[in-house]
Amino acid sequence: MSKEINVHQIELAKLIERHTGRDGTQMTAIPSLFFSRFSDAAGPFYGVYKPSLCIVVQGMKEVFLSQELFRYGPADYLIGSVHLPITGQVTEASSAAPYLALKLEFTPSEILEVLREFQMGADKKENAKRGMYVSKLEPSLLDAVTRLVRLLGTPKDIKVLAPLIIKEIIYRVLQGNHGGMLKQIAIEGSSTHQISFVIEHIMNNYVQSYKIEELAEIANMSVSSLHRHFKEVTAMSPIQFQKQLRLQEARSLLLSESADAADVAFRVGYESPSHFSREYSRMFGLPPKEDIKRLREQYDQRAKA
Repeated sequence: MSKEINVHQIELAKLIERHTGRDGTQMTAIPSLFFSRFSDAAGPFYGVYKPSLCIVVQGMKEVFLSQELFRYGPADYLIGSVHLPITGQVTEASSAAPYLALKLEFTPSEILEVLREFQMGADKKENAKRGMYVSKLEPSLLDAVTRLVRLLGTPKDIKVLAPLIIKEIIYRVLQGNHGGMLKQIAIEGSSTHQISFVIEHIMNNYVQSYKIEELAEIANMSVSSLHRHFKEVTAMSPIQFQKQLRLQEARSLLLSESADAADVAFRVGYESPSHFSREYSRMFGLPPKEDIKRLREQYDQRAKA
């Protein structure tokens, strides 16, 4: 790690500690910017990553996309270019050196705006690529991120300056070694752009059953092309993608409501409670009732700490 990067990391660690002060993931006054802090190794966490830039300032994290592992720390950054259901865990953290990280979410339209403004073209004919990657952190990118976080100390400047710095951050990422992958999500007619329509459709209609031909029509692809490109972007099939969304939503419902597992199974699209319970156990390691009990006990322990 270069001296310049290390200086920014030290400053960012102090800023994140100042604006969090407790464990967990927290919003900031900049709507698309989030901070995470954990005093111990934690996880696994299940969720859907929105298109975003993630930087670990202190500690280490692992993210699983299906069976594919992405590990990153202070020398790297992670990009998710589309919505992706993932499993994450903090692998290095302590009370003396807590895990500190930030996430900046962005939209395809923000990427497209940067591409147009700076005339950064991309080949529409490029094949779809994985919607998540880890790249080495560069001083110019970290400098822009540090300036964005500093704005939290001068709230009156956020409305004017934050959009400008976010645009610079996206520009820096697009200029990076893997920037071409991010470009594809915003380029109309690219395979990744077409797959993003299918991802959005499944996310908005995950409870419903669908035919693969319907998804192929949305993507304007043949069924075989849809399967190939969808798996390239998401590391899973459309059915597996839908299953992860259903199970994550079911877990959220079970945790937030006093609902019966069978009722939740039907609400997220399962026709058989026993089938739901088997798939839930495979994903989360325990049947629904036992898993929710474990989660609530963990939350209670954290609250008392």
